[in-house]
Order: sequence, then structure tokens, then C-alpha cells
Amino acid sequence: MVQKYGGSSVADADGVKRVAQRIVKTRKDGDQVVVVVSAMGDTTDELIDLASQISPAPPARELDMLLTSGERISMAVLAMAIATLGYEARSFTGSQAGVITDAAHGKARIIDVTPGRIRAALDEGAIPIVAGFQGVSQTTKDITTLGRGGSDTTAVALAAALRADVCEIYTDVDGVFTEDPRLVRGARRIPVISYEEMLELAACGAKVLIPRCVEYARRYEVPIHVRSSFSDKVGTWVNRHADDESEEAGMEQAIISGVAHDRSEAKITVVGVPDRVGEAARIFGKIAEGGINIDMIVQNVSALATGLTDISFTLPAADGQKALDLLRAAKDVIGFQEVFYEDRIGKVSLIGAGMRSHPGVTAKFFGALAEAGVNIQMITTSEIRISVVVGSADVDTAVIATHKAFDLDAEEVEAVVYGGTGR
Repeated sequence: MVQKYGGSSVADADGVKRVAQRIVKTRKDGDQVVVVVSAMGDTTDELIDLASQISPAPPARELDMLLTSGERISMAVLAMAIATLGYEARSFTGSQAGVITDAAHGKARIIDVTPGRIRAALDEGAIPIVAGFQGVSQTTKDITTLGRGGSDTTAVALAAALRADVCEIYTDVDGVFTEDPRLVRGARRIPVISYEEMLELAACGAKVLIPRCVEYARRYEVPIHVRSSFSDKVGTWVNRHADDESEEAGMEQAIISGVAHDRSEAKITVVGVPDRVGEAARIFGKIAEGGINIDMIVQNVSALATGLTDISFTLPAADGQKALDLLRAAKDVIGFQEVFYEDRIGKVSLIGAGMRSHPGVTAKFFGALAEAGVNIQMITTSEIRISVVVGSADVDTAVIATHKAFDLDAEEVEAVVYGGTGR
């Protein structure tokens, strides 16, 4: 199996020793284990802060070289801790472990995994400890980082390459919950969830797993087991057959799996767009030039008198200024009148495969928001998700009202946040 330990799990020497004991116990129980680690605690954020003090725009190559040092510290000290327990452990950087990526510094994508040295270590009885979040470019041979949550992706990619039975993701909560336990104290643990539902939760703001990790697991059918490194509780299984396993456990599949929220987005409205073929393509073509991902899109019906329409869309707030610059530079070419920016928003999403066969979910959702006095700015849906944009001040109210309306609160508090600063 592959086990991944997050930064809060190895935040200090005591945490490293506790993780080492868990790994050795797994080995004593008869399982071969490969370990992936994140940087200790808030090390990555501290290194980013350091870089920003040195340079307002550090070279991407050198920033990656700096940031990958955090995981190298974790892997080395964990290997030392395992050695004190009488087992041989060998630490490997992402490149040594065979994690091959493209050349996009700061947000590289995994192209291939060639774990020859990992297999050799396993064959020789050692426990491989791999630095997460990093790899090596196939073309430039430079060190790269995978972006936020990249250690989860590293772990799943290694599990797929090694044909592991399971990828265990150890974090600071006891699994995947119906909402963030930091916001909703009564959030309920989800025992089993499908890849598609977990993808929607992750894409809509649930931070326990990132979308890329779940996408990789779904593609290669790697079961993910989300657990806490601070307890022995059973956690949450993420796999393709959530419905089947729920039936085996004597449970009816829930209509709604959970609620997610995201405060990191902003909204751009392009006003006075000529209502003719190709205008939307020109707008979003400009956004694509900047490598910016778009989330929700709403286009108003054009006014008969003017033949003009408005197009609103959401995007990561970190990319807001770049998008504005691109659009304003193309204003005369596209022909719109004005562009407006709003970052005081949040997205609240309701996710559940059961809503496909249960009418009334939308009405209940909107009814709960209305009763709580929450105004909806935008709406978008998929087969198993309904998302709304609300004012940032209304996010907590909307989440709590929705969670309660769909009876997702546990009878007693289940969720414990053991570590992590939430930074």
C-alpha cells in the first residue's frame, strides 16, 4: 500500500515519531508500504513568505527549487525515525522516485511515473519514503512542483504505478465529512463516497482532497482511504463502487453526500457584449491565453432594443487582475462596453448522486437559502451538484442552513480537527 502523511501529521518531532510508529506497525502487520510525505507544518508557506521578502517576482525555476526543500526535510527525518525503530527506510526525492512531469513550474502535471528505485528498495526489504509535491521535467530536467495538494497526487500516482491495493491519505481529520468541521461542528463523517461525488466536493472547495488527486485515482481505479494520523478511526473510502458498498453495509445511499464552500473565487461581469456569433469565444479565448481556469458562467438574455448582453463568470481570485488586464486590452477588438470585478463572493454547493432520482432537491435548497435571508447571485448545476454564488458575508449562513435543511447534522459531534493551522 501507499501511505501519504500531510504537513500537520509531521509538524514536529513528536509527530514524525508517531507517524514512524504507524508505518512500522503496518509493516509488522505484513504489508509492504511506500510512504509519501508533505513538508512539516507550515514550512511551504514560510518558504513562500521568505521568497516574497527576497523578490516580488522570484524566478519560477528557483522558487520550485526552494519549495521542494520542505519535503526533503520531512522524508529524511522520517527515515531517521523509522531507523530508530529497527527498520531500514530510504528517502527519495520526487525525481529519484521517478515522478516525471511537464515543465510548468509551480503547477506541473505528472506525465509518467517510473518507480524503478522504489521497487528495488521494496525488494531489498526497505521502506521507501518519497517527497511529495515534486517531480522532474521530462524536457528540461529541472525540478518542478505540482501545486497545492500535490503530495496527494504524488501518492495516488505512485499507487497506480506500483499497482498498490490502496492509497491511504492521512490528514488531520477523521475522514471526509458532510462539511468542513471547522465551520459546521455537527458535520457527519461519510463512510463511503464515489469518485464522482468526491470530485465535485473537492472542486467546490472541500480541502481534504484536491480534484487532481481524485481524477488520477478514478482514471486508474486506485481506492483512496482518507484517515487521521492522530487516531485509529475508520475514516472514509473513496472508490468507484460507493453504492454497492453502502448496500453491503445495510445502508441506503444518501440523497445528498455533503455541502462544500469556496471563498477563493471572484466574479467578472462583461457588460454590453454584442449578441452575435463568436463574441463569447473571443472573451474566453482571451482568458485562456492567460492560462486561467473558469468556473461558473451566466449570460443574460440580450436586450431587444440594443442587441447587447452581459456575461458573468467566476474564476480564482488570484487570477482576477490578470483576467481584467487581458479583457481591457482587448476591449476594442471584442466590442464590449465595460468590465466589472467583484471579489466579495463565495460559492456554496450541494453534492449528491442521489439527487439524480429524487425530485425536490433544488426547491429545498433554494427554500433553505431564502428562509435564511441569503440572496443568490449566480446558479450552475451538474447531474449531481447545484452551486450558487452568494455574498461573502452570507457564506457561513448559507452553509449552515443548507446542512440543516438536508438533515446532514450528526446526532452528536463526530468531527475532531487534530492539527493544522488552516493557513
